Amino acid sequence: MATSTSPTDSLSRAEKTARTRASIVRSAHDLFAGRGYRAVSLRDIAAHAGLSHPGLLRHFATKDAILVAVVDAVETSGLDVIPFPPPGSLPFSGLAEHNATVPGYLPLFAALTGEASVPDHPAHAYMRARYVQVREAAARTLADARTHGRVDPSRDPAGEAVRIAAAWDGLQLLAQYLPQQVDIVDALRRHEERLGRPVGHRDHATPSRAEDPSPIAPAPPLVPADDTNGYRVGRSRRTAILTDALALFARSGYGDTSLRQVADAVGVSKSTLMHHYPTKEALLSAVVAERDRRIERKVEQAAIPRAADALRAMPDGAARDAVDEPGLIQVYAVLSCEAAPADHPAHASFTHRFRATVAHFTALFDAARRDGDLSYDRDPAFEAMWWVALWDGLQYQWLYDREGIDVAAHLRAHLDDVLPAPPLDQPEAATTSSTASP
Repeated sequence: MATSTSPTDSLSRAEKTARTRASIVRSAHDLFAGRGYRAVSLRDIAAHAGLSHPGLLRHFATKDAILVAVVDAVETSGLDVIPFPPPGSLPFSGLAEHNATVPGYLPLFAALTGEASVPDHPAHAYMRARYVQVREAAARTLADARTHGRVDPSRDPAGEAVRIAAAWDGLQLLAQYLPQQVDIVDALRRHEERLGRPVGHRDHATPSRAEDPSPIAPAPPLVPADDTNGYRVGRSRRTAILTDALALFARSGYGDTSLRQVADAVGVSKSTLMHHYPTKEALLSAVVAERDRRIERKVEQAAIPRAADALRAMPDGAARDAVDEPGLIQVYAVLSCEAAPADHPAHASFTHRFRATVAHFTALFDAARRDGDLSYDRDPAFEAMWWVALWDGLQYQWLYDREGIDVAAHLRAHLDDVLPAPPLDQPEAATTSSTASP
């Protein structure tokens, strides 16, 4: 007597494994998009996929590994639904338009970018390889577009590829904090248009460089004033905790520093440390705030008379930070990505920080345009948004390739395009180096 078999009975073991993994990835995507990455457990994913917890672990050992698979599946799907672009075209805005239709893509990508920046993170190698592939693909696309006249011959495809990938990443993060201000697709379209112009292009309507520059408004405080709450002993102890935590994070990074290590460095018990900062996340928030305060103390904008010169001096600060405080760059990258969900305890402070930063740079670019240093065809608000996104995105790339990505060099290359040097008969004002990381 013949026995009937179901379609799944005839599948090979490899096919069954592939189907199960795909089901897990779909379930994880649905849950991550609905609840946020951190609010979902492996048991939640297993239940949604109709598996036991041990059954899920046979396919994915960690939630981080599932996150990598989810993002990879989303990015791969984009290649299937977007029509193959004609030769010489620039597809960046089209890809961004597709990503905007995928629920939960942006917060998922941000979570992975920040968390995996720690070198020993399970997804670090994946993200490093991804950045290499993205840059190489973008460089080939830009070179082809240059051959077809879509990109100006004065532009270097390899350098432009690094910068457009960086700004894109930064815009994706900014959009989660300032959704009413940031339109990723429109920003990429505008950038694609200006790639067709020569480097340093200036509108003929732009006036000559002003002899008397516009006053530079001081940057608004990004963080509250120094801690003055509680008794002096408590304030002193919190200061000591932050000082030692800053040093540990700068030396070892956030991921490799424990609360126990911070407590030992300060010379207090872990319970005493947790009295002031009950979680590692709370300590990280305080460390980032202290980092911003220290940066604000170092900035000497009043010594630089022109807005354009103040902007041109900023890559020097980026270069110093990469040498002096690499761990703090990682601290900032991790928390800014972690805090992207609206219910994160640090989300509001980062929203304030980004809004104030963009407003400050908008004022600087606006002053530069009034002075004749920024071409009239450039929008100060757009330039500010792109500048903040570019700087953040370059720092992310640097965390995955510290030898290959020169943040300061790419910031200078961008400013050479946006704020070309004045004519030889109009020498620049003397500059003073400053640090003002976004």
